[in-house]
Amino acid sequence: MRLNFLLLLSFLHCHPLNGQTAIIDTIENSLTISAYGEFYHSYDFSEPMNREKSNFIYNHKRHNEISANLIYVKANYKKQHYRANLGAMVGTYAEYNLASEPTWAQFIYEANAGMKLSNRHNLWFDIGIMPSHLGFESAVGGDCWTLTRSLLAEGSPYYEAGAKLSYISKNEKFYSSILVLNGWQRIRRLQNSSPLTVLGFQFQYKPKDGWLLNYGNFIGNAQPDSLNALRHFHNVYIQYESQKKWGFILGFDLGLDKHNPTDYGLWYSPVAILRYKWTPKWTTAARLEYYFDRHGIIFPTSTLNGFQTFGASLNQDYQINNHIKCRLEYKYLQSKDAIFNDQNERNHAITSACIFSF
Repeated sequence: MRLNFLLLLSFLHCHPLNGQTAIIDTIENSLTISAYGEFYHSYDFSEPMNREKSNFIYNHKRHNEISANLIYVKANYKKQHYRANLGAMVGTYAEYNLASEPTWAQFIYEANAGMKLSNRHNLWFDIGIMPSHLGFESAVGGDCWTLTRSLLAEGSPYYEAGAKLSYISKNEKFYSSILVLNGWQRIRRLQNSSPLTVLGFQFQYKPKDGWLLNYGNFIGNAQPDSLNALRHFHNVYIQYESQKKWGFILGFDLGLDKHNPTDYGLWYSPVAILRYKWTPKWTTAARLEYYFDRHGIIFPTSTLNGFQTFGASLNQDYQINNHIKCRLEYKYLQSKDAIFNDQNERNHAITSACIFSF
């Protein structure tokens, strides 16, 4: 009876698709204001007493209550040779994922400005707080194929602060960027770490319509200088979207860093997502994933085998109109050790979301 009620309640939640839809446009078409809100209800069958899901989850974190995962208002300014973004946010995503940042930074969704460096080429220099260059998922649920984020996404940066030099080819098939960053998902640089010692790179290629090949990396300090550790992280994915029905994403993360003062450890995560559009309004997505972090570098567990977790989810979306979308997802996780709140090796959750974008 309780499960049926939760399923019904979860399907009544709604969610809009594009967080970048403008609601105000100036006469000169240089300034746009957009708004986005994702409200959710998630039932974790481990029933955590503190109403918080396991510590490796940062999105849709609260158990059995209606919450806002992310609400933001963003201003975008763009002229021929200049651009800027400024956005403020609230929600459980900001509360948990930016908990280590200073209070003033926990409300910043974006704050960056850029300048075009060439009249002949699409070459830009941007500086500030920006979405991460790593991965195919973001904090904006409306831009993701599944309701909840993959383990791969929860274990890599959602945002970054620094400077970026980017280039897009004239035929828009090639994109590349190089970045100098404050650290691994850091607005304020980690104490006792050297400045300007973190580099990132991204390359994208669109061989034909519907196809996208991506490679991104992070090389630099993610821990205090005293550990003398250099993090190497690589993200690769292939994305295909048919103009009709089918689409898929294949992704893989690989990282290397010290897990104690002397020894390096490896972590990796493959993920596959398959999406099918039944009609313009109804879409189904399924996900399979695995995360191996034996030494607990990204997801510390204090257990014998560390974080070795398999995941599967099934997602159903209903697009009400251009601004509202309803989502329902069942998610299953199974780990080698008892790492969940109920000290079990398995975890089940049903999540629904209601997203509005304007």
